[in-house]
Amino acid sequence: MNAGEGVRAEAARLRAFFEAAGATPVETDILQPAATLLDLYGEDIRARAYVTHDPLRGELMLRPDFTVPVAQMHMAGGTEPARYTYAGKVFRAQERETGRPSEYFQVGYEVFDRDDPAAADAGVFALFSEALSPLGVRAATGDLGILMDAVRGLRTTEERKAALMRHIWRPRRFRALLDRFSGRVPLPPARRQILEKLAGRGADGMIAEMAPVPGLRGAAEIAERLETLRTDAAAPPIGREEAGVLDRILDLRATAPEALARLRELAAEAPQIGPAVARMAARLEAMAARGIEVSGLEFSGSHGRTTLEYYDGFVFGFAAPARPDLPPVATGGRYDALTRVLGRGRAVPAVGGVIRPHLAVVLGRGGE
Repeated sequence: MNAGEGVRAEAARLRAFFEAAGATPVETDILQPAATLLDLYGEDIRARAYVTHDPLRGELMLRPDFTVPVAQMHMAGGTEPARYTYAGKVFRAQERETGRPSEYFQVGYEVFDRDDPAAADAGVFALFSEALSPLGVRAATGDLGILMDAVRGLRTTEERKAALMRHIWRPRRFRALLDRFSGRVPLPPARRQILEKLAGRGADGMIAEMAPVPGLRGAAEIAERLETLRTDAAAPPIGREEAGVLDRILDLRATAPEALARLRELAAEAPQIGPAVARMAARLEAMAARGIEVSGLEFSGSHGRTTLEYYDGFVFGFAAPARPDLPPVATGGRYDALTRVLGRGRAVPAVGGVIRPHLAVVLGRGGE
């Protein structure tokens, strides 16, 4: 059996495994409408998508992922509760130095169930753990909902909170913004110069000096941007204690029970994270009930911040400690907010994940 046949065999095995767990097999088109989906995937896939144009259907892209099309299909008329599985190729442009393929198989499992989200999280994680158990992989977990709720609860401007939320999936940019908004670093010299000119000449005076206005932005758009800079500079910094809460969440790395204990203590200082911490506790109880050894389960407050931008709660991954050169063989998480967007305000709690069967073959599981 050659490598390609081995990957297909492993993909078939994994999909059959999820079907046996009660999932309905589904298919999605390889060519997907680009406009809505690119906005949902976030900047990472947006930069790596293969996009083309069809005279009748408009802008299209080669399928970079299954979760969004499957969620779109479900929100268009699926019954609940529902479980789906799929297998097929996805397409993403890669940097040459990574050596990663630009097209590869993906096998996934998605659950839409509003009755008991904690049990659904635990069920998905347990299935992935069972499917991958022969590979010698190690699980890592996190919860983006805790960080998101901490940001939403900040006593600062809505604009600053929106900026932090937008960059949760870009850790370096998020940290730079937090440091600036909390006054831990000074304003960049270029921005300070703009603000000094704005204070002395006003927006109209600065725009008049630019005439004719360079670039594609009009005078009104430039004036709006200058006002945004002025308003932000006038806002008081985020308090040291509040910024410290975010730091402690981001820096948290422990076993899941230890992390839960620390987060419960932190919730006393930041009550806005209390509901998310309670959901984490319920999830760990549900995992334990399914036989998952949670005492050694890794938890990181930053886990999932470099994955797809539609995850907004529990996140997980499975990677091979013996092969740190390989990306995770499986990733997944909760994406309730995505269903709200696709359902135009009607949300369905949803959780799922994907496995990369070509990595399973590399790790020695394929073809057995």
